[in-house]
Amino acid sequence: MSYDLILRGGRVVDPSQKLDAVTDVAFADGKVARIGAGLRPDAKTDVHDVSGRIVTPGLIDLHTHVYWGGTSLGVDAEDFCRRSGVTTAVDTGSAGPGNFAGFRKHVIERSEVRILAYLHVSFAGIYAFSPRVMVGESEEIRLMAPIDAVEVANANRDIIVGIKVRVGARASGRSGTVPLDIALQVADEVGVPVMAHIDDPPPSYEEVIARLRPQLANVQWSSDYDLHTYFVDRFLESP
Repeated sequence: MSYDLILRGGRVVDPSQKLDAVTDVAFADGKVARIGAGLRPDAKTDVHDVSGRIVTPGLIDLHTHVYWGGTSLGVDAEDFCRRSGVTTAVDTGSAGPGNFAGFRKHVIERSEVRILAYLHVSFAGIYAFSPRVMVGESEEIRLMAPIDAVEVANANRDIIVGIKVRVGARASGRSGTVPLDIALQVADEVGVPVMAHIDDPPPSYEEVIARLRPQLANVQWSSDYDLHTYFVDRFLESP
């Protein structure tokens, strides 16, 4: 069999095949054709020595903001993913029902990277997140758009995988857990998970957890200036 490309001598990691070994990977017609040591090229095969590098199926980044140009915290999905081995990026609430159509048309549909999205329950998503302008989109209850969110989520089920909400002293302020309750209602109507961001209390982590549904996944990371916690409500019945 002839190959278009052989990646030679990399560390091949593929958990689905319980594979972790230094070996070769050959491609033909854009797909993996064979994995094994000492694969032989022909005159037309492009061979790259990837010794010392990791070769793996495309990674899935479960928390990104890729509405570049549409929100202040968005990055260019293709530039970021090309340098990080990501082939599927999950955008977590950059856009809300008021601007999701633009996100879909101008970013998602044009991207070679597969982009899935959590839809923010706030009408304009995370619209003011920068070093100089920081406005909690969940504090202004008038921006909560549950009816619009249900409509947009139902109309974009091929892309939207859940509902996003941010709560905490900075994100929801005096509105407390009300935005979370609204997001849960939307998720119930659509039948998808909720991702809840919590910054500094109030509300407390315990208050947020008490409102979420069974089979909770808790993901945390820390930065130089803050600790953010994300609770993903899986919308599944307990076994």
